[in-house]
Amino acid sequence: MALVASVSLSAQHGFSKPLADRLTLLEGLGIEGDAHCGQTVKHRSRVAVDPTQPNLRQIHLIHEELFVELAAKGYAIRAGDLGENITTSGIDLLALPTGAMLTIGSAVIEITGLRNPCRQLDDFRPGLMKAVLDRAADGSLIRKAGIMGVVRSGGLVAPGDRIVITLPPEPHRPLERV
Repeated sequence: MALVASVSLSAQHGFSKPLADRLTLLEGLGIEGDAHCGQTVKHRSRVAVDPTQPNLRQIHLIHEELFVELAAKGYAIRAGDLGENITTSGIDLLALPTGAMLTIGSAVIEITGLRNPCRQLDDFRPGLMKAVLDRAADGSLIRKAGIMGVVRSGGLVAPGDRIVITLPPEPHRPLERV
């Protein structure tokens, strides 16, 4: 069963986010009180390029199974450490197609794409960026640092909440970096 393992937010731009008891998702904006909340981009590198771009990165989700994989590589990573807002359990986030909907209580998140790992990972833990990248059998790059989404319907999200997945109509488009 797919569940919310933990939730995190920060009003400040930074790398890690402290754990929270719950999140309030706001339709079309993101997470109330989070630095990345808004209709237009909030990630500093993207704001520098074009501050009018739509915010396709309102919410960052990571599967806690990644933390187990990273522990086997020598990295002690906890929920919120990588800047995610929602840590999930029991769901292969990376296998979801673009446009998949995750319903958590009354909140609905539309998946927009992959988080593109950046050098901040290495600033946090040397070598971590390489640890969250892999290669598929065809040689293509696999980005494991989570997925991004936008809020389609607001509501409260808390640890222990069940996640219901609704796939978009076929043909499914694989996730690309956003």
